[in-house]
Order: sequence, then C-alpha cells, then structure tokens
Amino acid sequence: MPFQLITERLRITEFTSDDALFIKKLVNSEGWLKYIGDRNVLDETGAIIYIEKLRKNYEEQGFGFWKVELLENSSAIGMCGIIHRDGLEHADIGFAMLPEFEGKGYARESSLAVKDYALNQLKMKELLAITELNNNRSINLLNRIGLIYDKNIMLNKEELMLFKLNRE
Repeated sequence: MPFQLITERLRITEFTSDDALFIKKLVNSEGWLKYIGDRNVLDETGAIIYIEKLRKNYEEQGFGFWKVELLENSSAIGMCGIIHRDGLEHADIGFAMLPEFEGKGYARESSLAVKDYALNQLKMKELLAITELNNNRSINLLNRIGLIYDKNIMLNKEELMLFKLNRE
C-alpha cells in the first residue's frame, strides 16, 4: 500500500511524475523562491528530475517531502514532510503551500499529521525544523505545532533559525 496520511481536510501522499506541472508551479511561487530558494525547475522535465530526487528520499530514508492535496477534490495544494539533511543531526520537518492556499490552516494541519507520523510511527526521538530569520509565518507555525526555537545555525553558508522538538 502506498504511503498516505489523511487529516480532516487533506490527503498526504508520495509525489509521482504525474505531479510535474504542480511541482513546477510550487517551486517557482513567490514564497518558495523568497524563503526556500530557486531550485532551477524551469520546465516539466526539470520538475520530473526534482520529483525523482524526492522519490529517492522515500527509498533511502523511508520518508521525504510529500504532496498535500485537498480531500474534497484531490487538488494538489502544497508539500509537507521530513528529510534528513546534511549538516543537521536529526530529520527536519518542512512545508510549503501554493500562495492561494496559504492562511487557511493547511500547512498547520499537514505539519501536525507529519509530526505525529514522525514521532509515533517512525519513533523519532527528536524532530528539527529550519527557517529563514525573517520568515515569521513559518516561525509562528513551528511554535504552534510544538517546536521550540533552539539557536541560529549556519547551513550551506546561510544563517537560519533552528527549532527542536524532543520526544522526552
């Protein structure tokens, strides 16, 4: 059975090559480019290559960034998930929504489901998150889902805020 999390309004599933046009739109949205960075996904082929990288995480780590879609009509609205990045001791949670779906609680709803999955199904002892220093919406969301600011760190030559959630 393929990976799937269901919440009140959302379905969280693995990306497939069929999601290429959605990925191209998401990773080129204003918020993504401002807070996450340019992934150089310029066309459908670039999006498929990006999805292949996401799928590699599923195979190698058993988790990754997943597609977030509305239950009511299966429309893809964003991504949420966990990955283990080079330079971080533990896996971290991340999320991004298309601009038209921001501010509706979808990032919080999907992040809570992913956090619960990481702690209860994957039995992670600690969950991290990183965000840009001025990304107030993400900072607020991380606090709301239970992650606590720990310190500023340098990752890939960029100063970021590190948040932690300890299971104990």
